[in-house]
Amino acid sequence: MTAPPASPVLAAVAPPPPRARPQWPCPPGVLCVRPLPGETTASYLARLAAAYHLTTAQLLDGHHITVTGSQQQPPTAELHLNHEAVRRLSCFTQIPQAHLAYALPGLHPPPPSLADGPHPRAHARWQALDPALQPLPACTSCTAHRTRSRTAAPPAWTHPAPGSPRLIICIRHQQAAGDPRLPAPLDTRPAPEIIHTHRRAHRASPASMSWATAITTRWYDHRQHLHQRWRQRLETLLDANPHIPHTPASPTLTCRNLITYPETLTLAKTLDQLPPHPLTHTHETVFLHHLAHRLHLHRLAPADHDLLWQRLR
Repeated sequence: MTAPPASPVLAAVAPPPPRARPQWPCPPGVLCVRPLPGETTASYLARLAAAYHLTTAQLLDGHHITVTGSQQQPPTAELHLNHEAVRRLSCFTQIPQAHLAYALPGLHPPPPSLADGPHPRAHARWQALDPALQPLPACTSCTAHRTRSRTAAPPAWTHPAPGSPRLIICIRHQQAAGDPRLPAPLDTRPAPEIIHTHRRAHRASPASMSWATAITTRWYDHRQHLHQRWRQRLETLLDANPHIPHTPASPTLTCRNLITYPETLTLAKTLDQLPPHPLTHTHETVFLHHLAHRLHLHRLAPADHDLLWQRLR
C-alpha cells in the first residue's frame, strides 16, 4: 500500500531540512589586538587569546587549527602556522596577512600546495627555541597600548632587530631587557646613561659590535677595568626593579648585556675607526689612550691575554 501524497498546505509550511554549518569562516573578532614589531607568533597568540579570556590552545581549537608538538609557553618556544592557519588568523584579527608577516618574524609559512585541495586544513606546530635564540620581554607600556584590554595584558616577547645588539630598548618609556630569563623589562630611569647612549649613538657595524660585546663580556666576567662602574649600575637597577628574580640565574648574569651596553657601544664605535691593517706599537698606545678617554678612564692597560689585543693585532 503506497503512502498518500503530502498535502500541498503542509508542504508549504514544513521547515526546510537543517543545513550543516560550515566550520569556516567564522565571524571576525571584535577586539583590536595589534602585534608588536618583532614579536613572536606564540606571544601574539597568547595576548590575543587572553583578550578573549581564552588560552592559546582554546583560541586555536576555536578556529579549527590542529596543533602538534608539546605545548609550551613563550619565550621558550615558538608556534609555526601553515598558510591556511595564517589566513584564518588574518580574518579573525582583521589584519592583512602582509601586515602580520611584517610584524611577526616567525610568521612566514610555505605557500599553499595543490595537494592541499580546495579545502586545506589549518595546522600549527610548537617548536622549542635554543636559549640564545629566545625572545626578550617587550616594554610593558607598549604592550598594554597594543593589547587594549581592560584586564592586565600578558607579557609580550619580541626579537631585536636584525644586526642590532641583543637588547630590547624602549626610549619612550625608558624600559629595556637583555635576557629571556627576565620576566619583564627593567625600568632604566635610575640609570639614564643606558637610554642616553642608545638615543644619541649612531649604530656601529655588526662586526665591531660583535667584537665589543665579546670584549666587554670578558671584562665584566673577570671584573676588569670597569668593574666598579658596572657594579654600581647593577645595584642601582636592582633597587629600582624589585621584580628581578635572583633564581635560577643571578641578576649579575641576566642583567649583564644591559649593564655593559653603554661601554660596549662606545667600544664598538671606536673599533670602527681602526684602519684595516694591524696597528704599530705606537698606534696601539695612541688608540688605548683614545679609548680610555672615550670610556672615561684614567688609563687602560689590557693584559696580554685580553681579547682587545686580538682585535688590534
